[in-house]
Amino acid sequence: MFTALILGHWISLCGGNLTRRMQGEELLMGAEDKVSNKAEELKGKAKEGAGRLTDDERLEAEGRADQSKSHLKQAGEKLKDGAEKVKDAFKD
Repeated sequence: MFTALILGHWISLCGGNLTRRMQGEELLMGAEDKVSNKAEELKGKAKEGAGRLTDDERLEAEGRADQSKSHLKQAGEKLKDGAEKVKDAFKD
């Protein structure tokens, strides 16, 4: 239920522009991955901020690492979405 609420909110934030041509499980996995990656980015920002507030350099660095990891995953998702659009363009 909670995932469905997050997923619905994510789709509305994206203006419903998630790849609509994808069906069923593929769409859900792609959306769940995007939500998960964004959550990881936000967690990293929180860790970095907490590290700054407490002068904990290790926690701050860990937060930056979490954000970098998330950004790489998001870039991979964008590449995958772009490849799907190119593939679909050749189908028509």
